Amino acid sequence: MSIIRDPADYPLINISSGEVHLRDDRIKTSWTAQIDAFRLAPIPVTKALYGLIMHQTDEDLEDNVPVTEVSWNDAIAFCNRFSRQSGLEECYTVSKDGTDVAWKRQASGYRLPTEAEWQYACQAGTVGYRYSDLDNIAWYRGNSEGRVRKAGGKEPNAWKLYDMLGNVWEWCWDIYDPNVYGSYRVFRGGSWAEEARGCGATCRRRSHPTFRIDDLGFRLARSM
Repeated sequence: MSIIRDPADYPLINISSGEVHLRDDRIKTSWTAQIDAFRLAPIPVTKALYGLIMHQTDEDLEDNVPVTEVSWNDAIAFCNRFSRQSGLEECYTVSKDGTDVAWKRQASGYRLPTEAEWQYACQAGTVGYRYSDLDNIAWYRGNSEGRVRKAGGKEPNAWKLYDMLGNVWEWCWDIYDPNVYGSYRVFRGGSWAEEARGCGATCRRRSHPTFRIDDLGFRLARSM
């Protein structure tokens, strides 16, 4: 996968409409979500792109590994800035104190996928926990040698999306369970530090929108 230097060159994969079956093993429930057609990046946001858009001049622009140590709030700010620099309408309205974020669903700009969109794209027409053999598609604790790896280094799924499992967890738009966890947001996919059992299409994790860690990043979407 090539390094993105110009926002106008950022590639996205067209994902057709459909439906996806989700579940929450914590409370033993499942549900079906309808998915409208949307577009999704083939790889997570890299350090190179993040540094370019956020004007972090100390970042190595040759570093094509997924950016990590980014909170959900950081990802929202990146989406809005990348949208502005690309001449697109920002998807998010953020309150002055940063605690209230609203999604303008008709906006043309970059955004986080919903978790339903994320799982639908990850499975790419399959129905199992993984779309192929884990060692072939993902960097995880068993093969990563203890570090994040370059994006796109493993086999993609059937829709040409790379690193949907492993390498870095990916923030999604959704609140996990407001009645129990308040403002905690969902992240999906497993990571380079995760055991094999945590790298699956239906595995759900959550944390506070200010949370940052060295195996958590994000991937960009746009509405059609």
